[in-house]
Amino acid sequence: MTPEIVILAMIAAFLGLRLYSVLGRRAEHEEEPIQGRFEGRQGQPGAPRVAAPPRADQRGDKQADDRTRADQARQRALPLAPPSVERGLAEIAQADRRFDAAAFLDGARSAYGMILDAFWKGDKALLRQLCDEDVYAGFAAAIDARVAAGEKLDNRLIRIEETAFVAAGVESGYARITLRFRADIAAVTRSAEGVVIAGSLDDAIDSTDIWTFGRAVNSPDPDWLLEETDEG
Repeated sequence: MTPEIVILAMIAAFLGLRLYSVLGRRAEHEEEPIQGRFEGRQGQPGAPRVAAPPRADQRGDKQADDRTRADQARQRALPLAPPSVERGLAEIAQADRRFDAAAFLDGARSAYGMILDAFWKGDKALLRQLCDEDVYAGFAAAIDARVAAGEKLDNRLIRIEETAFVAAGVESGYARITLRFRADIAAVTRSAEGVVIAGSLDDAIDSTDIWTFGRAVNSPDPDWLLEETDEG
């Protein structure tokens, strides 16, 4: 055998070993299960699930479930109330399907600020819209007495610290809800010339008011009126 043949044989053997080595490693990788690379397939343990588009009836159920969850979230947001108040709120909701305790509470907070501000500014027109006749008459008399004395109120509602249910119920088709408001109020009384007679805007005082709102459950007017005020 000539040296050239020996060298060619050695080169062929070397290339054969390299090719076997490469093909051998590729074959080992090809034997790996695909599931191991993608962490499972649909329908197999560990596979990510892809939800199918809901049918029409399923979409209706989903909307109902969403409403239920929203109602439950609003109920959880309500302050704790005695069992008698909870029964009263349930009676109102049964008599008036439009009634929502959480929405009522939000509206009552807004009304509290609006009524106080209207009284402080002497806005009788707004007070007449938000209060029943007796409460309005009391506010109007106090405003007239203040004007006669030449005094002005420069009060400001800083914040409402707490709103709590005190009582609730329906009697003869008329619903009443009593709330306790605890708020920080900066109170200042000024003379007609603007001189401070009493109070300070720098020092807020803690004020507690117990207000009762009422409404006929079959009335087309959804507004509740302030019908009684008291101090806590």
